[in-house]
Amino acid sequence: MPDLPAPLPNPELEVAFLNVVDVEGKLIAALEDLGPIADRDVILLDAGHGYRSRLMVEIGARVRPVTLTPEADESEALDRMALLPQGQADVVVALWSELALPGSAFVAAAEALLRPTGRLLIVHDYGRDDVWNLRPSIRTRSVDWSQRRGPFLGAGFRVRVIHCWWTFESIEQASRLLEAGFGDPGVEVAARMKRPRLEYQVALYHRSIPVPGIAVAAEEAVAAGD
Repeated sequence: MPDLPAPLPNPELEVAFLNVVDVEGKLIAALEDLGPIADRDVILLDAGHGYRSRLMVEIGARVRPVTLTPEADESEALDRMALLPQGQADVVVALWSELALPGSAFVAAAEALLRPTGRLLIVHDYGRDDVWNLRPSIRTRSVDWSQRRGPFLGAGFRVRVIHCWWTFESIEQASRLLEAGFGDPGVEVAARMKRPRLEYQVALYHRSIPVPGIAVAAEEAVAAGD
């Protein structure tokens, strides 16, 4: 589910929600700010139908998309990444991937694709917004992941929270789409809507791949009081 933050029952609903989620383009803007990705060699892991890949290309990124099957496990993902040039990417991006967790073989393989000082950018839901009740099974996990002692920040990642929206044409359209996409939780969220949009917060976890020599020099400079 790389194009969207949640799996949907059919392609028609996917298209409908692509026209709803983050219409302002804040996610792509944040990837550019933290990458950057424009005029860079970018690997997009699990590129889905290519919607986010096309948005990256539009701002000048040289994107190499990697498409996985919907049922892909870590083993399949690792096999696909092993076929890519190692140490050649400026930026590796993973969007809403269930496999992208600190300490995982997936993240280690993603970092192996990067040049020295390359950037790894991982997007997950932040879990504190209007839409988090659509997927109650993952909302606690999303919050736990972003804690100061959680798996990301505790592993040297930083996080930027992106304040986005799900913007509908009307509350009536929102009710139809949310029920079709999420069932009873969608009905409950729609019933509380006072305007045709929902607040949506995204956590963009990011870190650079350190160059050992630079890291050692920095530590020595600190120790010497420089």
